[in-house]
Amino acid sequence: MRSTGYISLFMFSLLFLVLSVSTQGKEKAASSIGRNMEELKLTTFPGLPECMTLAVESGDPATGPAILYVNTTEGCIIPWHWHTANENLMIVSGVAKVEMKNVKPLTLKSGGFVMLPSKHVHQFKCMEDTCKFFLYTDAPFDIHYVNKKGKEITPENAMKAVKETAATEMK
Repeated sequence: MRSTGYISLFMFSLLFLVLSVSTQGKEKAASSIGRNMEELKLTTFPGLPECMTLAVESGDPATGPAILYVNTTEGCIIPWHWHTANENLMIVSGVAKVEMKNVKPLTLKSGGFVMLPSKHVHQFKCMEDTCKFFLYTDAPFDIHYVNKKGKEITPENAMKAVKETAATEMK
């Protein structure tokens, strides 16, 4: 099945990202448990929109819970999808619209929070400015894009539907 290949590529890339972030500045990590945003190395991620960059703050999203720091440009859409894990999202800056199936859309501003339950179909759009947010996932991170009927589709088809482009490599 073609989507299984994309999920495997996605998980391999996520593991690569975690390993590269975890080997950066081990001396700093040994003496510090935190860092400022300007110290983060943001990267695009295969299967996610090119308008989105992220960095791992803590944990290992390839194997378990993690906190990710995410930037999206104004107008960036992460199309309809679901995750195996529960997600907790808190906006640092910008204005975002979060839509969930069978739930009233939610507009989040700085300090805004939303809990996205496991396997609950949702989408995210950055409405104003650059949206910066923290994302906590309570299990390994995965993403399953779906069409209007709820059938799983490839990242390329999901992005095409919202006029976005799926990243094909980390940069």
